[in-house]
Amino acid sequence: MKESAYYIKIVEWSDQDNCFVGQCPGVIGPCCHGDDETKVYAKLCQIVDEWIETMQKDRKPLPLPTAGRNAAGKIMEAA
Repeated sequence: MKESAYYIKIVEWSDQDNCFVGQCPGVIGPCCHGDDETKVYAKLCQIVDEWIETMQKDRKPLPLPTAGRNAAGKIMEAA
């Protein structure tokens, strides 16, 4: 399993940008966009993997994991 699996990745449609936008909360804000949701997610995963690799190479601590905290359930409760 890749280290990036510990971080939630979100791809959502942006009416403002008129495209899909990807981000990884707690790691990196909006960082990729495009017309194809699947391609944006793949690019987001690549960006997060590269970011983690750079942090580890520079011996910098990674942020606390965001996955596994039932984020989807909390979003549903708030709705």
